[in-house]
Amino acid sequence: MPFEVIETDITTLAVDAIVNAANESLLGGGGVDGAIHRAAGPALLAACRALPEVRRGIRCPTGEARITPGFALPARFVIHTVGPVWHGCARGEAELLADCYTNSLKLARENGVGSIAFPAISAGIYGYPAEAAAEIAVRTVRDAAWQPERVVFCTFGATMTRIYEGLL
Repeated sequence: MPFEVIETDITTLAVDAIVNAANESLLGGGGVDGAIHRAAGPALLAACRALPEVRRGIRCPTGEARITPGFALPARFVIHTVGPVWHGCARGEAELLADCYTNSLKLARENGVGSIAFPAISAGIYGYPAEAAAEIAVRTVRDAAWQPERVVFCTFGATMTRIYEGLL
């Protein structure tokens, strides 16, 4: 099986693509998003600004994904996806979170990605319960019609690492 769990800084991984848990503007933020923007350098922000807005201030609606070069990162590409904010599963959060993984894999396939690293989308500041977010991530990627040769679930912290390892 091409799945693995690595507890590390996602910006250091030498994979074809890393997935950015972004916000809808794609202009940087905190957490994983901020770390990726800092590590990739200012060219990433310029590339994100060049992506068309679908609505005022929104370049990537929740559940969708966009791709840019990786610039100063070891990864060739950054696939930006916007996870849902947790509202108790009252606003279709599970479906939107699954869409993040599905749409990221679709862009990966279209761009010849052989290896990809996912963070725990929505499980940080967006408040999605860690176990539920990890279950959706693993199930969606495992059940996808196509997967790259290597899939890394990149974790930050021992608790999240144990959750993913238990699911795999």
